[in-house]
Amino acid sequence: MIEANHPRLSVVRQCELVSIARSSHYYAGKGESALNLKLMRLIDEQFLTTPWYGSRQMARCLRRQGYGVGRKRIRRLMRQMGLAPIYRKPRTSTPHPAHRIYPYLLRHVRIDRPNQVWCADITYIPMQRGFQYLVAIMDWATRTLLSWRLSNTLDSDFCTEALEEALAKYGRPEIFNTDQGSQFTSQEFTEVLKRAGVRISMDGKGRWMDNIFIERLWRSLKYECVYLHDFQDGPQARQTIGTWIRYYNEERPHSTHADDKTPMEEYARRRAA
Repeated sequence: MIEANHPRLSVVRQCELVSIARSSHYYAGKGESALNLKLMRLIDEQFLTTPWYGSRQMARCLRRQGYGVGRKRIRRLMRQMGLAPIYRKPRTSTPHPAHRIYPYLLRHVRIDRPNQVWCADITYIPMQRGFQYLVAIMDWATRTLLSWRLSNTLDSDFCTEALEEALAKYGRPEIFNTDQGSQFTSQEFTEVLKRAGVRISMDGKGRWMDNIFIERLWRSLKYECVYLHDFQDGPQARQTIGTWIRYYNEERPHSTHADDKTPMEEYARRRAA
């Protein structure tokens, strides 16, 4: 899909047009065994239902389904998938010890305006011969999905590219809230927010519920799109997910909004008010 010697479009521009990170184009992973990929798919489905399951309980659940797995194997796969159980603890994803953690700014704040608060999160996308990671940036008040990217790796590049696209298309939010994952605490990501004059907020101890809106998005995406298609490769996943995201934004009424408005209709209405 990406032509290294395209006469008019650079590799960077081609990656932007198909919504992938530059690193994804060059990355060649070793891959997991067929059994591990199946286990990861089962872990992903179970985690949507029981996000408090750690590796010990997840291994028990899989053994009850007939898979002879141990905790260490499941713990490695969950780390590979970027999954961390929901506890009332300081983090819900893996922070980088050298990165600055920013204070939480949303306590007692009423969020009812578009571009008042944006949030972001990463989820795992299973495929036939591997997996990818999806990052999405959402407008908190209207639940509009502003931008997204797929990547083969959990580096910060694809998150930064999604952020830059959202800022270019929709302006800037007053506050940007994430968890303490290393992709969001990286200097590359936070510098883009600082240059745009955006205040940075990060979930702290006991704030895991603040991701609930985007977690509901992941659940809808996976049950309405991902699990209905056995993605063969990245291009198919990008096309199918992109179609579903357009449907979610522009055609699917959201239960939060009055008069059966879609997220994008509500975003436009409130910005015009």
